[in-house]
Amino acid sequence: MKQLLLTKAFAIDGIIKEIVPFGNGHINDTYRLVNENAGKPDYLLQRINHHVFRNIPAMMGNIQLVTSHIRRKLLFAGEDVCTKVSTLIHTHDGSHFLKEEGEYWRVFKFMKDLRSYDKPYNPEQMYEGARAFGEFLNYLSDFPIQELHYTLPDFHNMKFRLKQFMAARDEAGEHQRNQARDEIRYVLETADYVTAIQDIPVRHYMPLRVTHNDTKFNNVLLDAHDKGQCVIDLDTVMPGYVYFDVGDGIRTGASTADEHELDLQKVDVDLAMIDAFAEGYLNSTGNLLGEAEMSILPKSGIYMSFIMGLRFLTDYLQGNKYYKTDFPDHNLHRARCQLHLSKLMRKRLPEITKAFGKTTLI
Repeated sequence: MKQLLLTKAFAIDGIIKEIVPFGNGHINDTYRLVNENAGKPDYLLQRINHHVFRNIPAMMGNIQLVTSHIRRKLLFAGEDVCTKVSTLIHTHDGSHFLKEEGEYWRVFKFMKDLRSYDKPYNPEQMYEGARAFGEFLNYLSDFPIQELHYTLPDFHNMKFRLKQFMAARDEAGEHQRNQARDEIRYVLETADYVTAIQDIPVRHYMPLRVTHNDTKFNNVLLDAHDKGQCVIDLDTVMPGYVYFDVGDGIRTGASTADEHELDLQKVDVDLAMIDAFAEGYLNSTGNLLGEAEMSILPKSGIYMSFIMGLRFLTDYLQGNKYYKTDFPDHNLHRARCQLHLSKLMRKRLPEITKAFGKTTLI
């Protein structure tokens, strides 16, 4: 098996006896490496999607830098490094990744005593996930941000995404445009509102921070008691604004339905989950966030739900080139769900604002 041969290039402790597919990520392919020796760790092998991540050395360099920074802080504080930060396994020649036949591979140590959930089942889990994401921001608050690469330039840039969407709409076939007629109209009607949110950081001099940029609930690991431990999937770690992380956490954790729910009647905003996220995140970030940052957080879920819906819609109009899909209209259903969620969050903005305890700037 090709994957088994690849593992021999990495400094793995023990002998791998089995390789099984693992997880359900949209972008990379992941496999669990099961160790023959029960006293040795298992590992995760990932094939990195180099069509999405065009600069693999830069991305892997970012991961190495931030995990090393967090590890040093944990060691200084006497905390358990094994459960609090991802461990990247180098190749025998010291590289962070392996390039083989035009494909890129990496290995992490598998944290067998921790688990992830696609969605939180209760506010307590939501609190713990948010607390872990807030700790992540805190750990990296003194990191020299200029050392990081922009692994995905314009990743959360609404103006750039709208430009992509307009080009995709103009080039799409008649069938796709007809199927997405309502979604296209909603995007055009709402574009000015969400673009105004994007302009807030510049107008109010918000600091760039080291942000995760993909804070889905399944990107944080919890222990057997559902206490948040480790933030994972660090491919998108780069300079960004704090509302990116808060908005994505709310988008994925406070929706009452899956990301691709077909029945929009099942999609709603769970305010108890938003309360829990706000409490967990703000408790672990302490006094780190400034007044302007705090004031934009209530609109963060609107922004991130909309931009994700926009990206799904654009991919649908382009012929489903970016995200993995299970059926032809999968991205269209994802887009409908996320755009509807953004609309609901805008409607519930007064309650969401109350959860964060601040008024909004616009």
